[in-house]
Amino acid sequence: MKQNFQSKIININDSGFGCLLTFVIVSLVLGSIGLQWVVNGFLIFIALLIITPIIGIWGFRWWLKRNLIEDECPVCNYSFTALNNTDCRCPNCGELLRVENHQFIREIPPGTIEVDAIEVSSKILEE
Repeated sequence: MKQNFQSKIININDSGFGCLLTFVIVSLVLGSIGLQWVVNGFLIFIALLIITPIIGIWGFRWWLKRNLIEDECPVCNYSFTALNNTDCRCPNCGELLRVENHQFIREIPPGTIEVDAIEVSSKILEE
């Protein structure tokens, strides 16, 4: 009979409501005896815990939008992403590239002369 009686009693601690109720009662007691600064400090701390990650995520997305570049490799025309003002290698051809002004620039060692190769048919050479 006693076990049946206990199953009908609602246990406040099992619902998760007990912790909140304890917090509210302690806050009211502290506020009534003049320790409102403790309650205000705790509420400000909770507000900062909620607001700081939101501002951090927003700031990171803003920075990423400004610095993440998608362009094509000037050698093989393979499209990939990199960070602005960094050096990287093309994942397709392995060419060393520098990212400046939102575009890829080929790193050329000093003293290198770039030429474009053209195909010459053998008929022109015979004449």
